[in-house]
Amino acid sequence: MSEFRIKKRIKKGTVIWFLSCLMVLLVQCKNAYSGKVQLKNGDLLFVTAKESGLSGAINNVTQKQKAASFDHIGILEKDGNKMFVLHAAPKGGSQKQDLKDFIKDQKEDGQEVIVYRLKPEYQTTIPEAIKKAHSMLGKPYNFNYILDENSYYCSDFVERSFRAENIFKLEPMTFIDPKTGKTNAFWKEFYTKKNLIVPEGEPGCNPNGLAGSDKLERIGNY
Repeated sequence: MSEFRIKKRIKKGTVIWFLSCLMVLLVQCKNAYSGKVQLKNGDLLFVTAKESGLSGAINNVTQKQKAASFDHIGILEKDGNKMFVLHAAPKGGSQKQDLKDFIKDQKEDGQEVIVYRLKPEYQTTIPEAIKKAHSMLGKPYNFNYILDENSYYCSDFVERSFRAENIFKLEPMTFIDPKTGKTNAFWKEFYTKKNLIVPEGEPGCNPNGLAGSDKLERIGNY
């Protein structure tokens, strides 16, 4: 083979290598720009809390860390080529919602979705958790936030889904405003209107508490 042909082949190989590297770089830049993570079956989708109303009241008495400020949570399910969110919401109760519709609902309310994932050693619990979640679909939303076998609120729905695998745990609920040391005014009025006593110390759960589990890792924004 002549020296000219060898140089030509080397040059051609260099160009191909350069173009391949450029394509990889462009794909990485595109992914970084979109800010989206690759979702996996069983991922937990946390919705950031608002500063006022029910959302703000939930966060006021449950936030444990600056990075976690959430008022809703759902379980991501991959079904074939489609993706859904299994969750309990005031509108629709316990439901299986198309991921696109779920994301749209949060964006319209000015809230973001943060993805958390079970650590590798706990991934095997996901199939049974999703199976359990399906068994609860159709049940109404629990507007009292007091554990009830016939209705569920968002974190309650998720905790129950993973309960057999002990991924999360129930803790004594608190409605105390950390700034005043007294019952949060919102919750005091909330339960008074329902002719109920504020369930301080009763077992329960909340999105911020679930986000603090050492069995999860924060993946990023979706």
